[in-house]
Amino acid sequence: MIVKKITAALCMCFIIAPALAQKNEMVNVMPNENAKQIAITIGGQPFTTFWYPDTLEKPMLFPIAAANGTIVTRGFPLVTRAGDPTDHPHHVGLWFTFENVNGLDFWNNSYAIPKEKESGYGWIKTDKILRVGSGEKGTLSYHANWTNEANKVLLEEVTHYVFSGNARQRIIDRITTLTADTTVLFKDAKDGMLGLRVAHELQIPSKEDQQFMDDKGNVTVVKGGNDTIANGNYLTSEGKTGDDAWSTRARWCKIYGKMGNDSVSITIIDHPANINYPTFWHARGYGLFAANPLGENIFTNGKSAKNLQLHKGESVTFRYRIIIQNGSTTLSPKQLDMLADNFAKVK
Repeated sequence: MIVKKITAALCMCFIIAPALAQKNEMVNVMPNENAKQIAITIGGQPFTTFWYPDTLEKPMLFPIAAANGTIVTRGFPLVTRAGDPTDHPHHVGLWFTFENVNGLDFWNNSYAIPKEKESGYGWIKTDKILRVGSGEKGTLSYHANWTNEANKVLLEEVTHYVFSGNARQRIIDRITTLTADTTVLFKDAKDGMLGLRVAHELQIPSKEDQQFMDDKGNVTVVKGGNDTIANGNYLTSEGKTGDDAWSTRARWCKIYGKMGNDSVSITIIDHPANINYPTFWHARGYGLFAANPLGENIFTNGKSAKNLQLHKGESVTFRYRIIIQNGSTTLSPKQLDMLADNFAKVK
């Protein structure tokens, strides 16, 4: 029933304003069950791959390409490219997790966690591919379980993706419904929920080393220096730019920069039906681009908090649109406002 409702809602997602409309290219969604991967191509060109093996801590889309073939996500740690920063090994492609679910950290889990500390972390394990479809829009739906180290299920996830694109644009719509198998508390925390780690070029250049600490006191250093590759910037719907976008609310946020001969942007659009709309942006200059509606405590310096509790059988749904654009220019604020208005029609 959840999947049917999600599919019906998403059929409204792509009524794009005439000023933005171009002919959509054909999308092919191609499962490889043995590899636990599903490849998505648009117009015959690779776009992204859905990874869901249990050897990974969570499912993700990786890598993600613009319409011109430029890879807009960092390669490390799965397919490390020359010049890739190697901090935060849990930042892989596009993912959806949270830092504190009944005390378990789903966000920071990675191969780098020592065995003796794994009991404090959570896994998201995809057990069913519910449907795939190809055409002018590609679709992918799956079921996954949010579990602890002992494989006890806290939450069941149903996620539905819709993929589309044209000669200069790629769009990912993601609708995720989480249903509690027990009483579950999402305790207000910094690290969540929809996350994307972008390519080196889209980082904001920094000359200084930066240190970031998680809730367990672990410190990660992001090296600064004479970086001639990074040239990115942020812009939000509220006009915040650069590092000032971090911890602010906005209906959309765009990261953009020069990649090769093209200007490339990635925009994430929040949905009015999402909890705590408009979301806070956990948008870091070093390339972490995340929308987190449940990080209010740290983003407001302790002035307020937003916890989410679900009792057994209760559900919550999160809707996001991701737009990758390339060309001589990127999407303007006016165009992004139109796209956000359109996305708001999804029920």
